[in-house]
Amino acid sequence: MHLNDSHKISVIIPVLNEAEHIGHLLKYLKDICNTDHVKEIIIVDGGSTDNTPTIAKEFGATLVHSEKGRAKQMNKGTEKATGSIFYFLHADTFPPKNFATHIINAVALGTPSGCFRMKFDSKNWLLRASGWLTRINIKVCRGGDQSLFITKDLWDRSDGYNESYIIYEDTEFIGRLYKLGDFKVLPQTVLTSARKYKKNGTIRLQYHFGVIHFIKLMGAGPDRLYRYYRKNIVA
Repeated sequence: MHLNDSHKISVIIPVLNEAEHIGHLLKYLKDICNTDHVKEIIIVDGGSTDNTPTIAKEFGATLVHSEKGRAKQMNKGTEKATGSIFYFLHADTFPPKNFATHIINAVALGTPSGCFRMKFDSKNWLLRASGWLTRINIKVCRGGDQSLFITKDLWDRSDGYNESYIIYEDTEFIGRLYKLGDFKVLPQTVLTSARKYKKNGTIRLQYHFGVIHFIKLMGAGPDRLYRYYRKNIVA
């Protein structure tokens, strides 16, 4: 055990019309969070037209309103965060039960940013293979569904999320973090929803994500990435 009690975590969750899912995540977090380690849970709402804000308040989360756009929402969340570590989490991703301890231990050992391994809530062979690849610590295997922790000190040096990106914001940001410090993939696993794969078709969606990575590698900017996404993927 290398726990550093001086560290406190601010969990930051961007949402938009997540009334069907956010309550399940907040109940889970309420059941597992150690208040000695987790200082606050911040829900950053991008203009939901359903009951998402009401549900967030019912579970005692700090509700922050923001312009729509996950990059903008996560940046806005950090403005309200008071912890020494920021932990970005998607509304349909469930972290491991002792996530706060694992994060704080990693930071205490000198890791300023990182994520967990990931698996989908699906038995599909392709998604199981994709989940397995998340244990490999290279940029191409990273994504926002794995969640992300970063110390406030590193955040202040990172320029935050690039708000030009409507999609790909997590991957772009993590790519910069690899250059700024020691990025670590922790061995524990988050469980994330395969709902987008069910909606679009697993092979089809993996293909389009592959194209997005390729055209970004070839120099495509955020507008082109978003145009391709909007044309080919059902959100």
